[in-house]
Amino acid sequence: MAKIKALHAREILDSRGTPTIETTIWSDDDHGAVSSVPSGASTGRLEAVELRDGDQARFGGLGVLKAVDAVNHVISPFIIGQDPTKQNNIDQILLNLDGTENKSKLGGNAILSVSQAACELGALVSNLQTYEYLAEKYALIKLSSKHLPTPIFNLINGGKHGAGNLDFQEFHLIPSSQLPYKKALEIGDEIYQSLRKVLTNKKAIHSVGDEGGFAPNLYANVDALELMVEAINATHYKLNTDCFLGLDVAASTFYSNWKYTIKDRPESYTPDEFMKFLIDLKKQYNLLSIEDPFDQDAWDHWVHLYLEMGRETMIVGDDLLVTNKARLQKAIELHACNAVLVKPNQIGTISETVQVVKLAKKNNFSVIASHRSGDTDEDFIADFAVGIGADYAKFGAPNRMERVTKYNRLAFIEDYLTAQGK
Repeated sequence: MAKIKALHAREILDSRGTPTIETTIWSDDDHGAVSSVPSGASTGRLEAVELRDGDQARFGGLGVLKAVDAVNHVISPFIIGQDPTKQNNIDQILLNLDGTENKSKLGGNAILSVSQAACELGALVSNLQTYEYLAEKYALIKLSSKHLPTPIFNLINGGKHGAGNLDFQEFHLIPSSQLPYKKALEIGDEIYQSLRKVLTNKKAIHSVGDEGGFAPNLYANVDALELMVEAINATHYKLNTDCFLGLDVAASTFYSNWKYTIKDRPESYTPDEFMKFLIDLKKQYNLLSIEDPFDQDAWDHWVHLYLEMGRETMIVGDDLLVTNKARLQKAIELHACNAVLVKPNQIGTISETVQVVKLAKKNNFSVIASHRSGDTDEDFIADFAVGIGADYAKFGAPNRMERVTKYNRLAFIEDYLTAQGK
């Protein structure tokens, strides 16, 4: 039985040029795994706390040397000697060492770097691919090349992912879940390239945002949906047959004083007016999903929107749920949404993330495994999405290598599973 013999953390840069933490872990049978932690721009109030240095002389206070030190000097002595396949045990050690509800002592970034690295090492010492290891360990999915997560492409970046150009944070293209993964990837990329041509022909800005989607200069959020429809119509694919539209509203970012303020009209929307606006968008564009349609504490309006469209639309909780089992349980009891965005760094350990997935699946929620806007070239989340049986995988646009590496990993897994099936 393999044991962990060493681990070491260091400070690296993420896709936004912001410091993050990378942890390498070794077993006594000479296996090694490396784990790096992403960071979000739009974060829920109850997410696990990222430990940042606050030293304005380095990286504007965003350095992570304190988190690195937590791994190398506080966590390391308690993890060395552990069996890397005992994920629950390792994660419980991490939780006990921190002792806070929001991981603020050691930092959710420090804790996740070790938890994820241990998970990847557990797969290596078990002689399994990470997705195989997760599928075998948690028994949440029977692996098949025909049942990979459907990609959700963020083709237009707004909000905190864009350039102050739009209020809504993400405008999604979602291929049909009936299609093989690589066909879905093909659709996403071809429509992405079509959208570039549409923007160029209109002499609109076609630079990209944090997640690889375009960040055009538009007058209203609805204009972005119109551009996506035009881009789809310029291909041979059919909207609402081959692919669908979705939104990440990220409403908490423009909610203040009980009102929602967006550029689509001069006056702010009351919550009831904003609900009607979203319902009208749903009808006009046949939206397949709406993520974070209201503020993260506006439970009543989430419930009302779910009653209006929950049977035919994914109402996705991200800032509302923050990959937190207690928040998800409340949403289940209130019927506030029917889909959960799963981000391991929101909660801090792999075990806690899996608990959320289990609860979601038990209650027939759609599960969407997600990257973060500040990401790395780590492809763990792709394996994680497959291994826990996620319905969807949201990794950004098919552009920028920190996004593409995850989509390419899913394509490799499809090939690998297809070969196994033969």
